[in-house]
Amino acid sequence: MKYQLPPTLRRIIKTTGFWKDNKLILREIKKFPHLIFLVLIFSLLTAVFEGFGISFLLTFLQNLVEPNSEPLQTGIQWIDVWILGVNASPLSRLYRISGLILLSTLFRVLFGYLSAIYGDFGRIKLINNLYKQVFEQLQAVSLRFYGQTKAGELLNTMTAEVSQLQEAVSTFTAIFVRSMVVVAYSILAVGISWELTVMAVLLFGLAAAGIASLNGWVRESSFPESRARGRLTSTAAEFINGIRTVHAFGTQEFERRRFYEASDNVAAAAKVATTRYAVVKPIAEAIASVVLIGILVLGISVFVNNGTLTVASLLTFIFIVIRAAPAIQEISGRFSAISRFQGPIQSIENLLSTENKPYLQAGHIQFRGLQQAIEFVGVDFGYDAESSVLKDITLTIPKGQTVALVGASGAGKSTLADLVIRFYDPTRGKILFDGIDLRELEINSVRHRMATVSQDTFIFNSTVHSNIAYGLDNISEAEVLEAARLANAVEFIQKMPEGLDTVLGDRGVRLSGGQRQRIAIARALLRNPEILILDEATSALDSVSERLIQKSLEELSVGRTVIAIAHRLSTIMRADQIIVLEQGRIVEQGTYQELLSLQGKLWKYHQMQHEAS
Repeated sequence: MKYQLPPTLRRIIKTTGFWKDNKLILREIKKFPHLIFLVLIFSLLTAVFEGFGISFLLTFLQNLVEPNSEPLQTGIQWIDVWILGVNASPLSRLYRISGLILLSTLFRVLFGYLSAIYGDFGRIKLINNLYKQVFEQLQAVSLRFYGQTKAGELLNTMTAEVSQLQEAVSTFTAIFVRSMVVVAYSILAVGISWELTVMAVLLFGLAAAGIASLNGWVRESSFPESRARGRLTSTAAEFINGIRTVHAFGTQEFERRRFYEASDNVAAAAKVATTRYAVVKPIAEAIASVVLIGILVLGISVFVNNGTLTVASLLTFIFIVIRAAPAIQEISGRFSAISRFQGPIQSIENLLSTENKPYLQAGHIQFRGLQQAIEFVGVDFGYDAESSVLKDITLTIPKGQTVALVGASGAGKSTLADLVIRFYDPTRGKILFDGIDLRELEINSVRHRMATVSQDTFIFNSTVHSNIAYGLDNISEAEVLEAARLANAVEFIQKMPEGLDTVLGDRGVRLSGGQRQRIAIARALLRNPEILILDEATSALDSVSERLIQKSLEELSVGRTVIAIAHRLSTIMRADQIIVLEQGRIVEQGTYQELLSLQGKLWKYHQMQHEAS
């Protein structure tokens, strides 16, 4: 039978909003029941030995104040005689009880350590699990999501805010452990005087209610701080990624002002949050001192004077309260600390939430290779509801043919190629692979048979070998060099200090534009793809390299299905068919010579490039 909290406790938790605000952490904690069990056991044992220590302390004090008082007995003869020394002299009993206090302290420290260490193990596992969940979510969403979200804010949530939750999880563990100790103190206090305990609970309860109202005040300040940190990370990421543009336009001062403003906003938000958080602790300490004085006055004036309590019992009770007060203060302070984590918690929850996020529907049919053709059937596409980039595209790309896409900038050429890779789904119509809707195919089984070289080449901060063999296992140096040779990249690679083992830096900062493009072409060729997408693949090359690579690409296109997006018409003259796009529509379709003879759009492009050359 599944355990549930008592209805009253559930209503209290619901009313305070504690579960709603912290459901992410509470949900993740539940995934590690064995660690929760160990922390629970060791926390209970810590509390038990804390209780033993205080029980022995009460006996110790009674022996000091009233040496001839009745000795502590359990009713178990061998314990009473051999351990507690009921038949021994008062001094001997004092020594024995002192030893028991030390032994209880030793066990309390040991089990407290074990509780803390297993709590830390749980925290490490939980945060590691959260990192992986965030990464999986970022892999699952479509590219449309990245077009709607700032990269810096995603980085902030993925790294800094997940990291901040380590402290939040530690806080939850500390609350749990300290609560066990407070329960033990409460049981002991009730054993000494339930009346005085009730008074203490009422006084501390009123104090806790006042402090709880401050936690909401602290919580409100966490959201602006979280948002400000996200904007700072986004500003820093844009500066680093656009450093060449910054230097080229001499806008260092502009970027400095922009970054300083974002940093100052974080500092201002953090100052507010820290100020509010700092108010809670001294108020809690002041209230605890007042409560302690109240208990002492009540204990002496009411309970000791009428003989209900002995002085030793009152001293022990006060000792329990003194020991409990820091634990209660810590719990209260930890709840205030949790309020500061609401911003990061909400950011992570929003990122992990599946609501209002663009996902590509998962297909389940394995793609075994193209047998006939890729077909566009009445395809429309827009990045948002207000605009349409492609309109009524109907097109057949037979297997083994090279189809070139031509058109002015913004005509929809790259978008059409992106739909083949299934970066996005059409808003209307279908894309068919051998008559099967692309949305029904398992996407990676399709992409593993493709390769693409785009006009925006991405080079990883790794070696030349790793960049060319990206994502492939057990690739030999000879295979990498052959791909590099076909891409006309061997010559400059061999001139590098460490050849294929040379690290290229962030985004290939050590390479020229043409060299980056040739590395990307080698990467695509090494995969030996059935379908090759060239998005202005030679656009960044000089004329000599372009001619060499174009010859290699023409030879490698034999037997492959190629979609080539071309700016220079000279690179697509031998294409099997040319598609001319204008404002998202197909306006011309045929071979190069056929379209020239029409003296339409392609003929105009041909004339402009001929005159320019």
